[in-house]
Amino acid sequence: MIALETPLDVIPGVGPRFGAKLRRLGIDTVGDLLRHFPFRYEDFSQIYPIAHLEPGQHATIQGTVEKIDVRNTWRRHMTVVEARIKDESGEIRAVWFNQPYVKNVLAPGRLANFSGKVSVSDEDIYLSHPTYELVGREETRHTARLVPVYPETKGLTSKGIRFLVQPILANMARLTDWLPESVRREHGLPELNQAFRQVHFPDRIEAAADAKRRFAFEDLFLLQLSNIQQKLRLAAQKAPAIPSSVAEIKGLVGELPFELTATQKRSLWEVLQDIAKDRPMNRLLQGDVGSGKTVVAALAAVLAAKAGFQTAIMAPTEVLARQHFETFKKLFARLARPLQPSLALLTSAEAQIVHENDVVSRTKKEKVRSAIRTGDVKIAIGTHALIQRSMSFKNLGLVIVDEQHRFGVEQRAALSRRTGRGKKKLLPHFLSMSATPIPRTLMLTVFGDLDISAIEELPAGRKSIITKIVSPANRMKAYQFIRSQIGKGRQAFVICPRIDPSSSDGKNPADKKQAKLWEVKSVKEEFEKLSQKIFPDLKVGMLHGQMKSKEKESVMREFREGGTQILVSTSVIEVGVDVPNATIMMIEGSDRFGLAQLYQFRGRVGRGEHQSFCFLFTDSESKAATERLKAIVNAKNGFELAERDLALRGPGEFLGQKQTGLPDIAMQGLGDLALIRESRAAGLQILKEDPGLARHPLIGERLLVFRDRLHLE
Repeated sequence: MIALETPLDVIPGVGPRFGAKLRRLGIDTVGDLLRHFPFRYEDFSQIYPIAHLEPGQHATIQGTVEKIDVRNTWRRHMTVVEARIKDESGEIRAVWFNQPYVKNVLAPGRLANFSGKVSVSDEDIYLSHPTYELVGREETRHTARLVPVYPETKGLTSKGIRFLVQPILANMARLTDWLPESVRREHGLPELNQAFRQVHFPDRIEAAADAKRRFAFEDLFLLQLSNIQQKLRLAAQKAPAIPSSVAEIKGLVGELPFELTATQKRSLWEVLQDIAKDRPMNRLLQGDVGSGKTVVAALAAVLAAKAGFQTAIMAPTEVLARQHFETFKKLFARLARPLQPSLALLTSAEAQIVHENDVVSRTKKEKVRSAIRTGDVKIAIGTHALIQRSMSFKNLGLVIVDEQHRFGVEQRAALSRRTGRGKKKLLPHFLSMSATPIPRTLMLTVFGDLDISAIEELPAGRKSIITKIVSPANRMKAYQFIRSQIGKGRQAFVICPRIDPSSSDGKNPADKKQAKLWEVKSVKEEFEKLSQKIFPDLKVGMLHGQMKSKEKESVMREFREGGTQILVSTSVIEVGVDVPNATIMMIEGSDRFGLAQLYQFRGRVGRGEHQSFCFLFTDSESKAATERLKAIVNAKNGFELAERDLALRGPGEFLGQKQTGLPDIAMQGLGDLALIRESRAAGLQILKEDPGLARHPLIGERLLVFRDRLHLE
């Protein structure tokens, strides 16, 4: 009998060519195929008498083939098959192009169903290219029913997928449903075998919706279980308690050159309360761009250093790591005395260390690694270089990760293995920071293992950034305005999107490397246009991800110090870059970016005392694109924008489907708050009754498979 694990290449009718096409869709086994769900259904369930057909209608008829002919049209090099079909009410023609084999199937006298569009030619109606199916099978696949339509690939149509799926469903061994009956009953979910049947060949459209709801529920349920178990495991682990007194905290905060906002103070208190306990903190610090998350992280790191513990601060890019290093150096001049804990920067390209009396020196990477191993470096800032095999910490107490919320689970484990505490096996505390606010629906699921702190207002004195959508007709006016601002001593960013080859010269980047090259091409072209034609008298710089680290550092330093007036860049400056004198953010092809990314770009300006501006350049006339751009113009804060972005784009694009590893149907479920709540309640109930899943071994097995498939880190 056929099972979910059965490879498709042993299924009759698949063959090497069919199998290769299925693999392009990520389908290797029977289970993969059955979870390749239809995205819509054609309703051909009603059979119409031929005499009742109307032009433009999509319909199914059942009739006898009276006559069928094949002819070649030499002018167009085309084969035309034409049949006369008759039922009790009348006759109609059916026409197929370049399908000569139809004549071999539809012999005169055969009774068949025909589903398709009713077209008109010279006042004569006919069926254009109808799907056909001989009557006499046990069950129809393509006609006279709700017909599933699937995601397809070249050479593999929905008809071909239906051809495979139906006999598999008919010949499969009965599946044991791993979802407990009590859960299914409480939440109104169909049984597994019934759900597979109804999602592919539903009796009613409501039955298909119920089946899809069941499959979305089960993936969300497994995700909730994984998150809850992660929280429970962390609660059972030990971490170093990092104490701090109220007087000590007030003393540090009092040294700052500015007043913390109310939610900065609340977030700092939540972090310090967590790290004072002997179980690992697992917290996400959310806040708008420029809201002051780094200050909260710095205060926690300094207090950890004063208590004798090391902190590792990890950033996703070298640009951001260097930015944090510069920020921490400034804060250290005030906060770190009299302790003077040393501070270091370590990336794949460079190593720097801050000694006593704020002396900064560039050094060899091995020297920084050695200082971290001995504990002389109390705060280490870097990229993935901090978790290489050659790294170890003497007494790591706190891990801070910026702009990659899920980055920390695996990486924290790697860091904890690199800290020398003998037999204690203590986990470091973990703080993740994000300037991309996450909607509540996603917080309850994808980030359900994290506690949340939110900085909900900007520091006092910050001016709102004036944001405008710029049409092609107003481009020159925008350039003139930019020139006037630069004349006042200000600076500007220009962001370029990755070129869409389909709208340029037809080349198609086949992989990530090629796509990056297209992005670089876009930046180079914009750089040449601005530096040679638009602003030939100004100093224009260029920054992109394919440049070497030293080149990037040099370009950013020159821009930060005012030597460059306009910086043309890719999204490499999306996070962390802080140049207070930059007051203009000009974004080319803004309709090609997500709202969260546009919000990040805009947050690169408005960080100083001067009024700042963001110009969203677009050539698109799409109503949807305009609506998205208006959302960023009108959004009061990042939290409001995140909810709007989720509603406009859906969870798949908001999160990045490939980054999460969640299947399509679970992604759709993330937009259903009621389903999220139900799946979480079911997960909590199961683990309350059976923490180790000993009484639910089928759930345990499914959870292991699910975790293997899921790539949240």
